[in-house]
Amino acid sequence: MEIEHSVTINADIERVWDIFTDLTCWRNWSSVLGESSSEQDRLTEGKRFKFCIRPFALPVHVEPIVEEVVPGKRIIWSGEKYGVKARHEFIFSESENSVRVLSREIFTAGSIKKLLFQLPQKKLHELSIKMLNELKEASERPDG
Repeated sequence: MEIEHSVTINADIERVWDIFTDLTCWRNWSSVLGESSSEQDRLTEGKRFKFCIRPFALPVHVEPIVEEVVPGKRIIWSGEKYGVKARHEFIFSESENSVRVLSREIFTAGSIKKLLFQLPQKKLHELSIKMLNELKEASERPDG
């Protein structure tokens, strides 16, 4: 299963990147990824961090590892929970007055788990859209 969505943010890349990579402020702007923690203040290549999503009533706690950080360009993290492997890519594309952020999540699982996992696809897509829109709002807010 693959979920992809993008948003255009009317802010400079430094601001968007700073807000997105600063784990200490996620709770201030993201209701989707707000419950995060890490030994580092920022998303750091090779390091794990924790967050909780709620696709339904029960929370799902995940602890992905940051595979790649290319400042101002790309962040990739991956993890596994309940036999489902997930890889999440964020691609940042800067233009003259804005930044496009593309979110792509790729999920893989065994055949039976794959069938069961198809059920929350719509909800996971909604959460992805919400998270990107919240990043947009935080980045475009004058007070930061």
